[in-house]
Amino acid sequence: MIRRALIALLLSIVLSCQPASAQLLSVLTGGATTTNSSATASAGGVVVRTTLGLPGLNLVCLLSGCSVVRNLDGSSNQVFLVKPVHGLLPNLLAGVLKLVTGILDAEVDQVVKIPASPSDKAQASAPPGGLWDTEPVTYFGTTVPEGYVEQPAAQIIRLAQSQEAFDVTGKGIIADIDTGVDPNHPALKAALLPGYDFTRNQAVGSEMTDIAQSPGASCSSANPCQAAYVNQHTVAMLDQHTAAMLDQHTAAMIDSTKYSAFGHGTMVAGVLHLVAPTAKILPLKAFHADGSANLSDIINAVYYAVANHADVINMSFNLTAPSQELASALNSATSNNVICVASSGNDGLQETVYPAALANVMGAASTSNSDQRSTFSNYGDKIVWVAAPGEAIVTTYPFGFYAAGWGTSFSSPLVSGTASLVYNLSPVSNQQTAAWAIGHAVWIGPNMGDGRLDIYRALSSIAPVQGLLH
Repeated sequence: MIRRALIALLLSIVLSCQPASAQLLSVLTGGATTTNSSATASAGGVVVRTTLGLPGLNLVCLLSGCSVVRNLDGSSNQVFLVKPVHGLLPNLLAGVLKLVTGILDAEVDQVVKIPASPSDKAQASAPPGGLWDTEPVTYFGTTVPEGYVEQPAAQIIRLAQSQEAFDVTGKGIIADIDTGVDPNHPALKAALLPGYDFTRNQAVGSEMTDIAQSPGASCSSANPCQAAYVNQHTVAMLDQHTAAMLDQHTAAMIDSTKYSAFGHGTMVAGVLHLVAPTAKILPLKAFHADGSANLSDIINAVYYAVANHADVINMSFNLTAPSQELASALNSATSNNVICVASSGNDGLQETVYPAALANVMGAASTSNSDQRSTFSNYGDKIVWVAAPGEAIVTTYPFGFYAAGWGTSFSSPLVSGTASLVYNLSPVSNQQTAAWAIGHAVWIGPNMGDGRLDIYRALSSIAPVQGLLH
């Protein structure tokens, strides 16, 4: 009680003369600090929501055994990451902070992993034929392989037919919270915004900074590459089983635990670009190359996306424990008319995962090319709004390569890209209207939400006259 009274007294002094006290507290505590990247995420902090501002929170930490790491919500200045000092456990610190007047919430940070790998059946699949179809074609200003544009998934969801019939190819900004992206990939370069790297707290959301070595020679007709399954001995940590057209040097270079999710962000970005080729992609690197992320970095990325005018947020990840602060961040996004999509997970179970289970997020399950639920896909109407193909999806891969992936991670960007097409056709679209449109899907049975994604049906629902004309 004495400590709480002391905190209250000092806070009243701080808040009555903030400019001077802020300078004093910065000297006392060292001010807000930033963290350097490591090879993996390592939680141990507390996400705090407060009305006290940075000066007040610094004082609370001075008296409660913590230090302020950084602001997480930008100009709102209400959500911060703090870390305990003197060996105090994060859960104990969170309990102490919740007792302080002006602290609205204190939530222990956690490590989030990109979803577990699909089943052995999917992993045993041969590389899809589209990965070998390297005939160059022009796709909205860039040269890409024919197998990327003409792959079965694109035909199943009626992508080309919809783009032509409704004259939509994507609009606005799609933020992708992931491992980053290869900013120099020829297929993606023109569509990419710089983004941000939250694992290093620096500009540009590139996953190439995770790789110390250079790749081998590029693939060409004179130097053809074989399809290699990468990360074979770390498959249990993968979100996707990836068959990539790589030279052997590159395949060997990334075949280790610390690179178990390397390329994931570039692959997801490639799917976004396939569906919405004229939309801009904002790569937000919250995940390390091993597929781990601090929840605080993800929360930070959501607020960053909103502040930087994203129209859609794609989240190809999930966690089993609910997070009030992640929910609050996504509430902020949807209140700013941002459309949110997340993968449902690859455990093959009817389980609750987040953020897919949140009411203002469209959860995406995976289907096979024969409109059956993928054996690895989670299911249940609580987490699935719509399903989309998620097996042998041909997409971009770092170093200018291409790959095929399995997982709900690749179903999600098919839905997010469609949301950009909806926004292109109806710029007043928000989460509710986009979800309603995308819900016009092909029924494939129970526990799979509204069914399998059909872009033509989705766009027809908001432009029925256009749909009938074509």
